Amino acid sequence: MSDEPLAFSPDQFGGLARVFPLPKLVMFPHVMQALHIFEPRYRAMLEEALADDRLIVMATVASELEPADLPTRPPLEPVACLCRIATHQLTPQGTYNVLLIGVRRVRLGRELPALRPFRVIEAEILDEMEPEITGGEALQLQRDLLQAFKRTMPKLPDAQLQLDELLGSQVSLGMLTDIVAYTLDLDPELKLRLLAECDVLRRTRLLLEGLAARGGRRFPPPFSRN
Repeated sequence: MSDEPLAFSPDQFGGLARVFPLPKLVMFPHVMQALHIFEPRYRAMLEEALADDRLIVMATVASELEPADLPTRPPLEPVACLCRIATHQLTPQGTYNVLLIGVRRVRLGRELPALRPFRVIEAEILDEMEPEITGGEALQLQRDLLQAFKRTMPKLPDAQLQLDELLGSQVSLGMLTDIVAYTLDLDPELKLRLLAECDVLRRTRLLLEGLAARGGRRFPPPFSRN
């Protein structure tokens, strides 16, 4: 198992995204996602990233087709998540077990000609917008979000304790919304709207509205296969 430095600054991203497209998965900043990479094209993508900036973009396929029916280069949602490789492990079979951490939202642009086995797309980092808000207002929104989150969780003492600790930690409101949005089994369309919303207050309120309207079911983030 190889660990990689996790610190990230926007100037480390050169604007060309190695894209790992997955159907029905919306990745967010501030969270981790496990992958098992076995297709030759994505093994090549990972190896290039490891030799360069250790950055990969997780993009959501914009199609209702099943994976087996998707075209070679399916359409993608315009906003995706730039991820850093946290750990990687080469298996005896030549495949990789990888843990990614989301670092920034990005907007996808022009796709480059197919000169590599994987897709490369121009992308720009989207900055978070944090409108001025008093400490009391931010704390209340954080409390409201955590209370809504608790109502979707099973009544397990450990789960409740972990959320109480999260409330008392230095987690920002933007980070909390991303963690909750990723963790809960919400409609993919809502998750995509939350990913595309860079205004932290709007994103928090949108998430609260979504939790009130739909309710969420807690699920463990899956170990995804490409």
